[in-house]
Amino acid sequence: MNKVILMGRLTRDPEVRYSQGDSSMAIARYSLAVDRRGRGSNQDEQTADFINIVAFGKAGEFAEKYLHKGTKVLVTGRIQTGSYTNKDGVKVYTTDVVAEDQEFAESKGAGSSNGSGFSAERPQMANDGFMNIPEGIDEDLPFAQPTR
Repeated sequence: MNKVILMGRLTRDPEVRYSQGDSSMAIARYSLAVDRRGRGSNQDEQTADFINIVAFGKAGEFAEKYLHKGTKVLVTGRIQTGSYTNKDGVKVYTTDVVAEDQEFAESKGAGSSNGSGFSAERPQMANDGFMNIPEGIDEDLPFAQPTR
């Protein structure tokens, strides 16, 4: 079985090209920085692996439209290895993850305002177990009592 699941942030915007021919297909390439905890005496040291991702067809179009540098994504796919001879005559070996599925791993406004003026943080709970409703949005709730 050849199955890979990765979560990380894009190190750059996807580079997208389209194949030639009657049925043109998007081919998106990007690099994902995936955190890796240190080993040995310093378990808290964090480093990252930089994994090359290739997305074909609809997955490539999705990457082109929605993924940008810094976006945190969850990628599932398969490892694909290959090789080629460069212009200097040296054989170069490649390892890529071919994306089968790409999902956002955090909300668009995580850690900051989400555009609605409200924080993306979890709402505070009152002592009775119910969530406190921020000021000014009660009129948008379908079950709110009208104020007179």
